Amino acid sequence: MDAQEGDMEKLLDIGSERALLASLLQYGIDAQVIVSDIISVDSFGNLNNKALYRCIEHVISNDQHPDIVTIMSAAEHLKLSERLKTEQELQYIKSLYDFPVTPENTLGFAVQMKKFEFARKIQKLTNKIHKDVGAVNGSESIDEVINILEEPVTDFLREDDGGENPEKIGEGIEDYVKFLEENKCDIIGVPTGFTRYDEAIGGGLRRKCVDLVSARPKVGKSVFADNVALNVASQGIKVLVLDTEMSKEDHLNRLIANISGVPINEVATGKFTEDNTKHDKVNEAVAKLEDIPYSYISVAGKPFENILNLIRRWVAQEVKTDESNKTNDCVIIYDYLKLMSSSSITNNVQEYQALGFQITSLHNLCVKLDIPCLSFVQLNRDGITKESTDAVSGSDRLIWLCTSFSIFKSKSPEEVAEDGPNAGNRKLVPIVSRHGAGMDDGDYINMQMQGAHAKLIELRTRNEFKNEPVGDTGLVKDMDKLKNELADTETESE
Repeated sequence: MDAQEGDMEKLLDIGSERALLASLLQYGIDAQVIVSDIISVDSFGNLNNKALYRCIEHVISNDQHPDIVTIMSAAEHLKLSERLKTEQELQYIKSLYDFPVTPENTLGFAVQMKKFEFARKIQKLTNKIHKDVGAVNGSESIDEVINILEEPVTDFLREDDGGENPEKIGEGIEDYVKFLEENKCDIIGVPTGFTRYDEAIGGGLRRKCVDLVSARPKVGKSVFADNVALNVASQGIKVLVLDTEMSKEDHLNRLIANISGVPINEVATGKFTEDNTKHDKVNEAVAKLEDIPYSYISVAGKPFENILNLIRRWVAQEVKTDESNKTNDCVIIYDYLKLMSSSSITNNVQEYQALGFQITSLHNLCVKLDIPCLSFVQLNRDGITKESTDAVSGSDRLIWLCTSFSIFKSKSPEEVAEDGPNAGNRKLVPIVSRHGAGMDDGDYINMQMQGAHAKLIELRTRNEFKNEPVGDTGLVKDMDKLKNELADTETESE
């Protein structure tokens, strides 16, 4: 071994590598989602640990838990058996299952390994520069001498930045247009079930985007979330709802009421059993909920980093990718962006800064995983009267990174009187949209919320109600839709 190889061997933390491998072996994908954005096979300095990590990664990617059998099978597949099947190495692997480690500590070990990975890369880079400088003979130009340092350093920084390079905007455009020609669709994103809202924000919930809806407390954010989740899941698209406040039972009561038409209180108290028709409706709702791909998890009190890991794990385990390694269709619904505890504000970090961190991290995750997210946030007290971006808690930082921002609020008595009895009791106001046309000033989407049944119905816009004659076919259909929904609910509740 020469001096250079000896120095490289010193640039590793064998203890952190051992602990990280132990965590991956013991906790499988739960540990992998924590470190997947940080480490790679190159993060390991020890060759045997590097080989073992490759096997563990292979096992987890095939939806298996890494045990001795699956690890050895992966070693055969990856042609690493010669390195891992020695008696000494087998004993080492077995010892990792008894190594004291918890998922909470895993991230720290990964960060430690990443430091040494960068150090090894820098040492390799400087060794090459030193060698090239030593070969200078004076025939080179000044630019060529400077380039001995500049080019490898630039390449190193670009590699650390993901390896992306600027490219001409027209490069690959023919293939892109051909793809569009062969994959026509009515809507770009995932439909929410609210067609006017989808149109206003640019074609439903798009991949790599976070669409934000803001409302005052008790206006119906969770009802909005559940209705979108139910609409999306009913299309066969997988949905994950992450809730910071309500329990699973609360959601079930609302969803059953929404589908069956039986009031929430009768569902929650079991009084639906006193009426055979209602009992049948509830059973039908239960059967539907068992059949649709609607996933729920309570994240009350969890650190935001843990919530992001839950999303990563769900996408990896439940959604997965297609044959071209593209994430299958899904929707994340996060209800809602807020500080999870008073300890979230530390080191003079204000609430708006903490919320800015959350939306930044959520947006980056959606880009990385190629998924859409619908998230909610509280309106501040200004939102009672204002309908602008400064009415949201956390303000600018939330608006900067969301793809669209809308306000959902109760109508004032004056608005109810002006719009008429058939124009609903809620309004949805798309304020800004990166992809969609949004709405004209003063216009909004009329919504009817039936609180007793946790149902939200999209009606026509304010301008449509104002500008179309009473006898207009579209308006009549809209009024009939509302009347039928209300009539069905009343019939099912009798």
